[in-house]
Amino acid sequence: MPRNTSSNPETTPGSDESGPTAPADRIVALDALRGFALLGILVINIWLFGMPTIAQFNPTLYGDFTGANYLAWAVSHVFFEQKFVTLFTFLFGAGMVLFLESKERKGQPGRRLHFSRTFWLLVIGLGHAYLLWYGDILVFYALCGFLVVWVWRWRPSRQLILGTAMFSIPSMLYLLTGVGYLSFSEDGRAELEGELLAAFGAGFSPERELEIYRGGWLDQVAHRIPVILEFHTLGFVFEAFWMLGGMMIIGMALYKWGVISNQRSTRFYKHLLVVAGGFGLALVLVGVWLREAFAWETIPVLTLAFQFNYWGALFLATGYLAGIMLLCRWLRDGLAVHALAAVGRTAFSNYLLQTVIATSIFYGYGLGLFGQLGYLELLGVVVLIWAIQIPLSVWWLGRFRFGPVEWVWRTLTYRQRQPMRLES
Repeated sequence: MPRNTSSNPETTPGSDESGPTAPADRIVALDALRGFALLGILVINIWLFGMPTIAQFNPTLYGDFTGANYLAWAVSHVFFEQKFVTLFTFLFGAGMVLFLESKERKGQPGRRLHFSRTFWLLVIGLGHAYLLWYGDILVFYALCGFLVVWVWRWRPSRQLILGTAMFSIPSMLYLLTGVGYLSFSEDGRAELEGELLAAFGAGFSPERELEIYRGGWLDQVAHRIPVILEFHTLGFVFEAFWMLGGMMIIGMALYKWGVISNQRSTRFYKHLLVVAGGFGLALVLVGVWLREAFAWETIPVLTLAFQFNYWGALFLATGYLAGIMLLCRWLRDGLAVHALAAVGRTAFSNYLLQTVIATSIFYGYGLGLFGQLGYLELLGVVVLIWAIQIPLSVWWLGRFRFGPVEWVWRTLTYRQRQPMRLES
């Protein structure tokens, strides 16, 4: 279904003035979905903030993994892991098309502005990654943004085919690795496990990571630099570009079909919620069963059981998307949609704020709680951060046009100071 902006009930007529999109011209459903995705991402990112790296790949190797902690991990894995970053990446691709369409309508140099905003995203992301937190995704988004923009005009059917093909490449590489692992001798398996974990940044012992992240900032930066450099080179070439770039291109197709901007029928979204969501959930649960069947042996879990969450997340995230579109239809003026949209409109600022709060809680220059909390307690930290971010976002947008980082990003992109305060 082609997108038809004029029939979109969630937009208001905009101006022809140059510059960024005015708050009144935004699509409510996109903002609400972005806020939902941003909040959900933290449920998994909190593992990276608060636990040694090995715990995210094999939670049986660090800390308590029984009872309430196992249940907290299971809920997080089944309903959150990979699902919310999938939504966020869909939105990044959709936002690329929305941005370029907007500039084209205004007669502005859309591609040049896209490359400008992507360059500044890269700069901010590099600072975030190397100075604060190795789990940064902004650098990958920027690098992908320089490349996938060239297909933004393609028909959505072609975009879906290309995006899915790209997304499948890491899956196939891991599948081949897992099959090869099963054919190796014990010595060969041990060597492959060590190499793969090192590539994931989990080559250090938990004890060494505890020492680093409970220590000073300079030691943390020195530890991060070689790890992130490998992520941004080999990791990008062999995995991140194909996975994230593929999802961005799928997001472009979903936008052009009107799926991600709430232009399809209510019946369509109900079916999408049940069918895509149900199928995705089933795949993820099979993957959990396989992890237990493999007795949590690290490489089979990372390469074989992983496949079910990798693909299941794509479908379950699409089900979530449908659910948020329905929520925006049924409760468009409600508190929940208003709050999610506020978080979504300030997503860049909120993403960095999550890092500032979480590292202040877990790292040595703050409270130093790294490695001391179990999965259930980490969920408590997530709720605490949500309780700060949601009302803060609503309060901020009651006074200002953009989030603070969004304002800086727009000012750098357009090379012109943007208005910040709302007119009274």
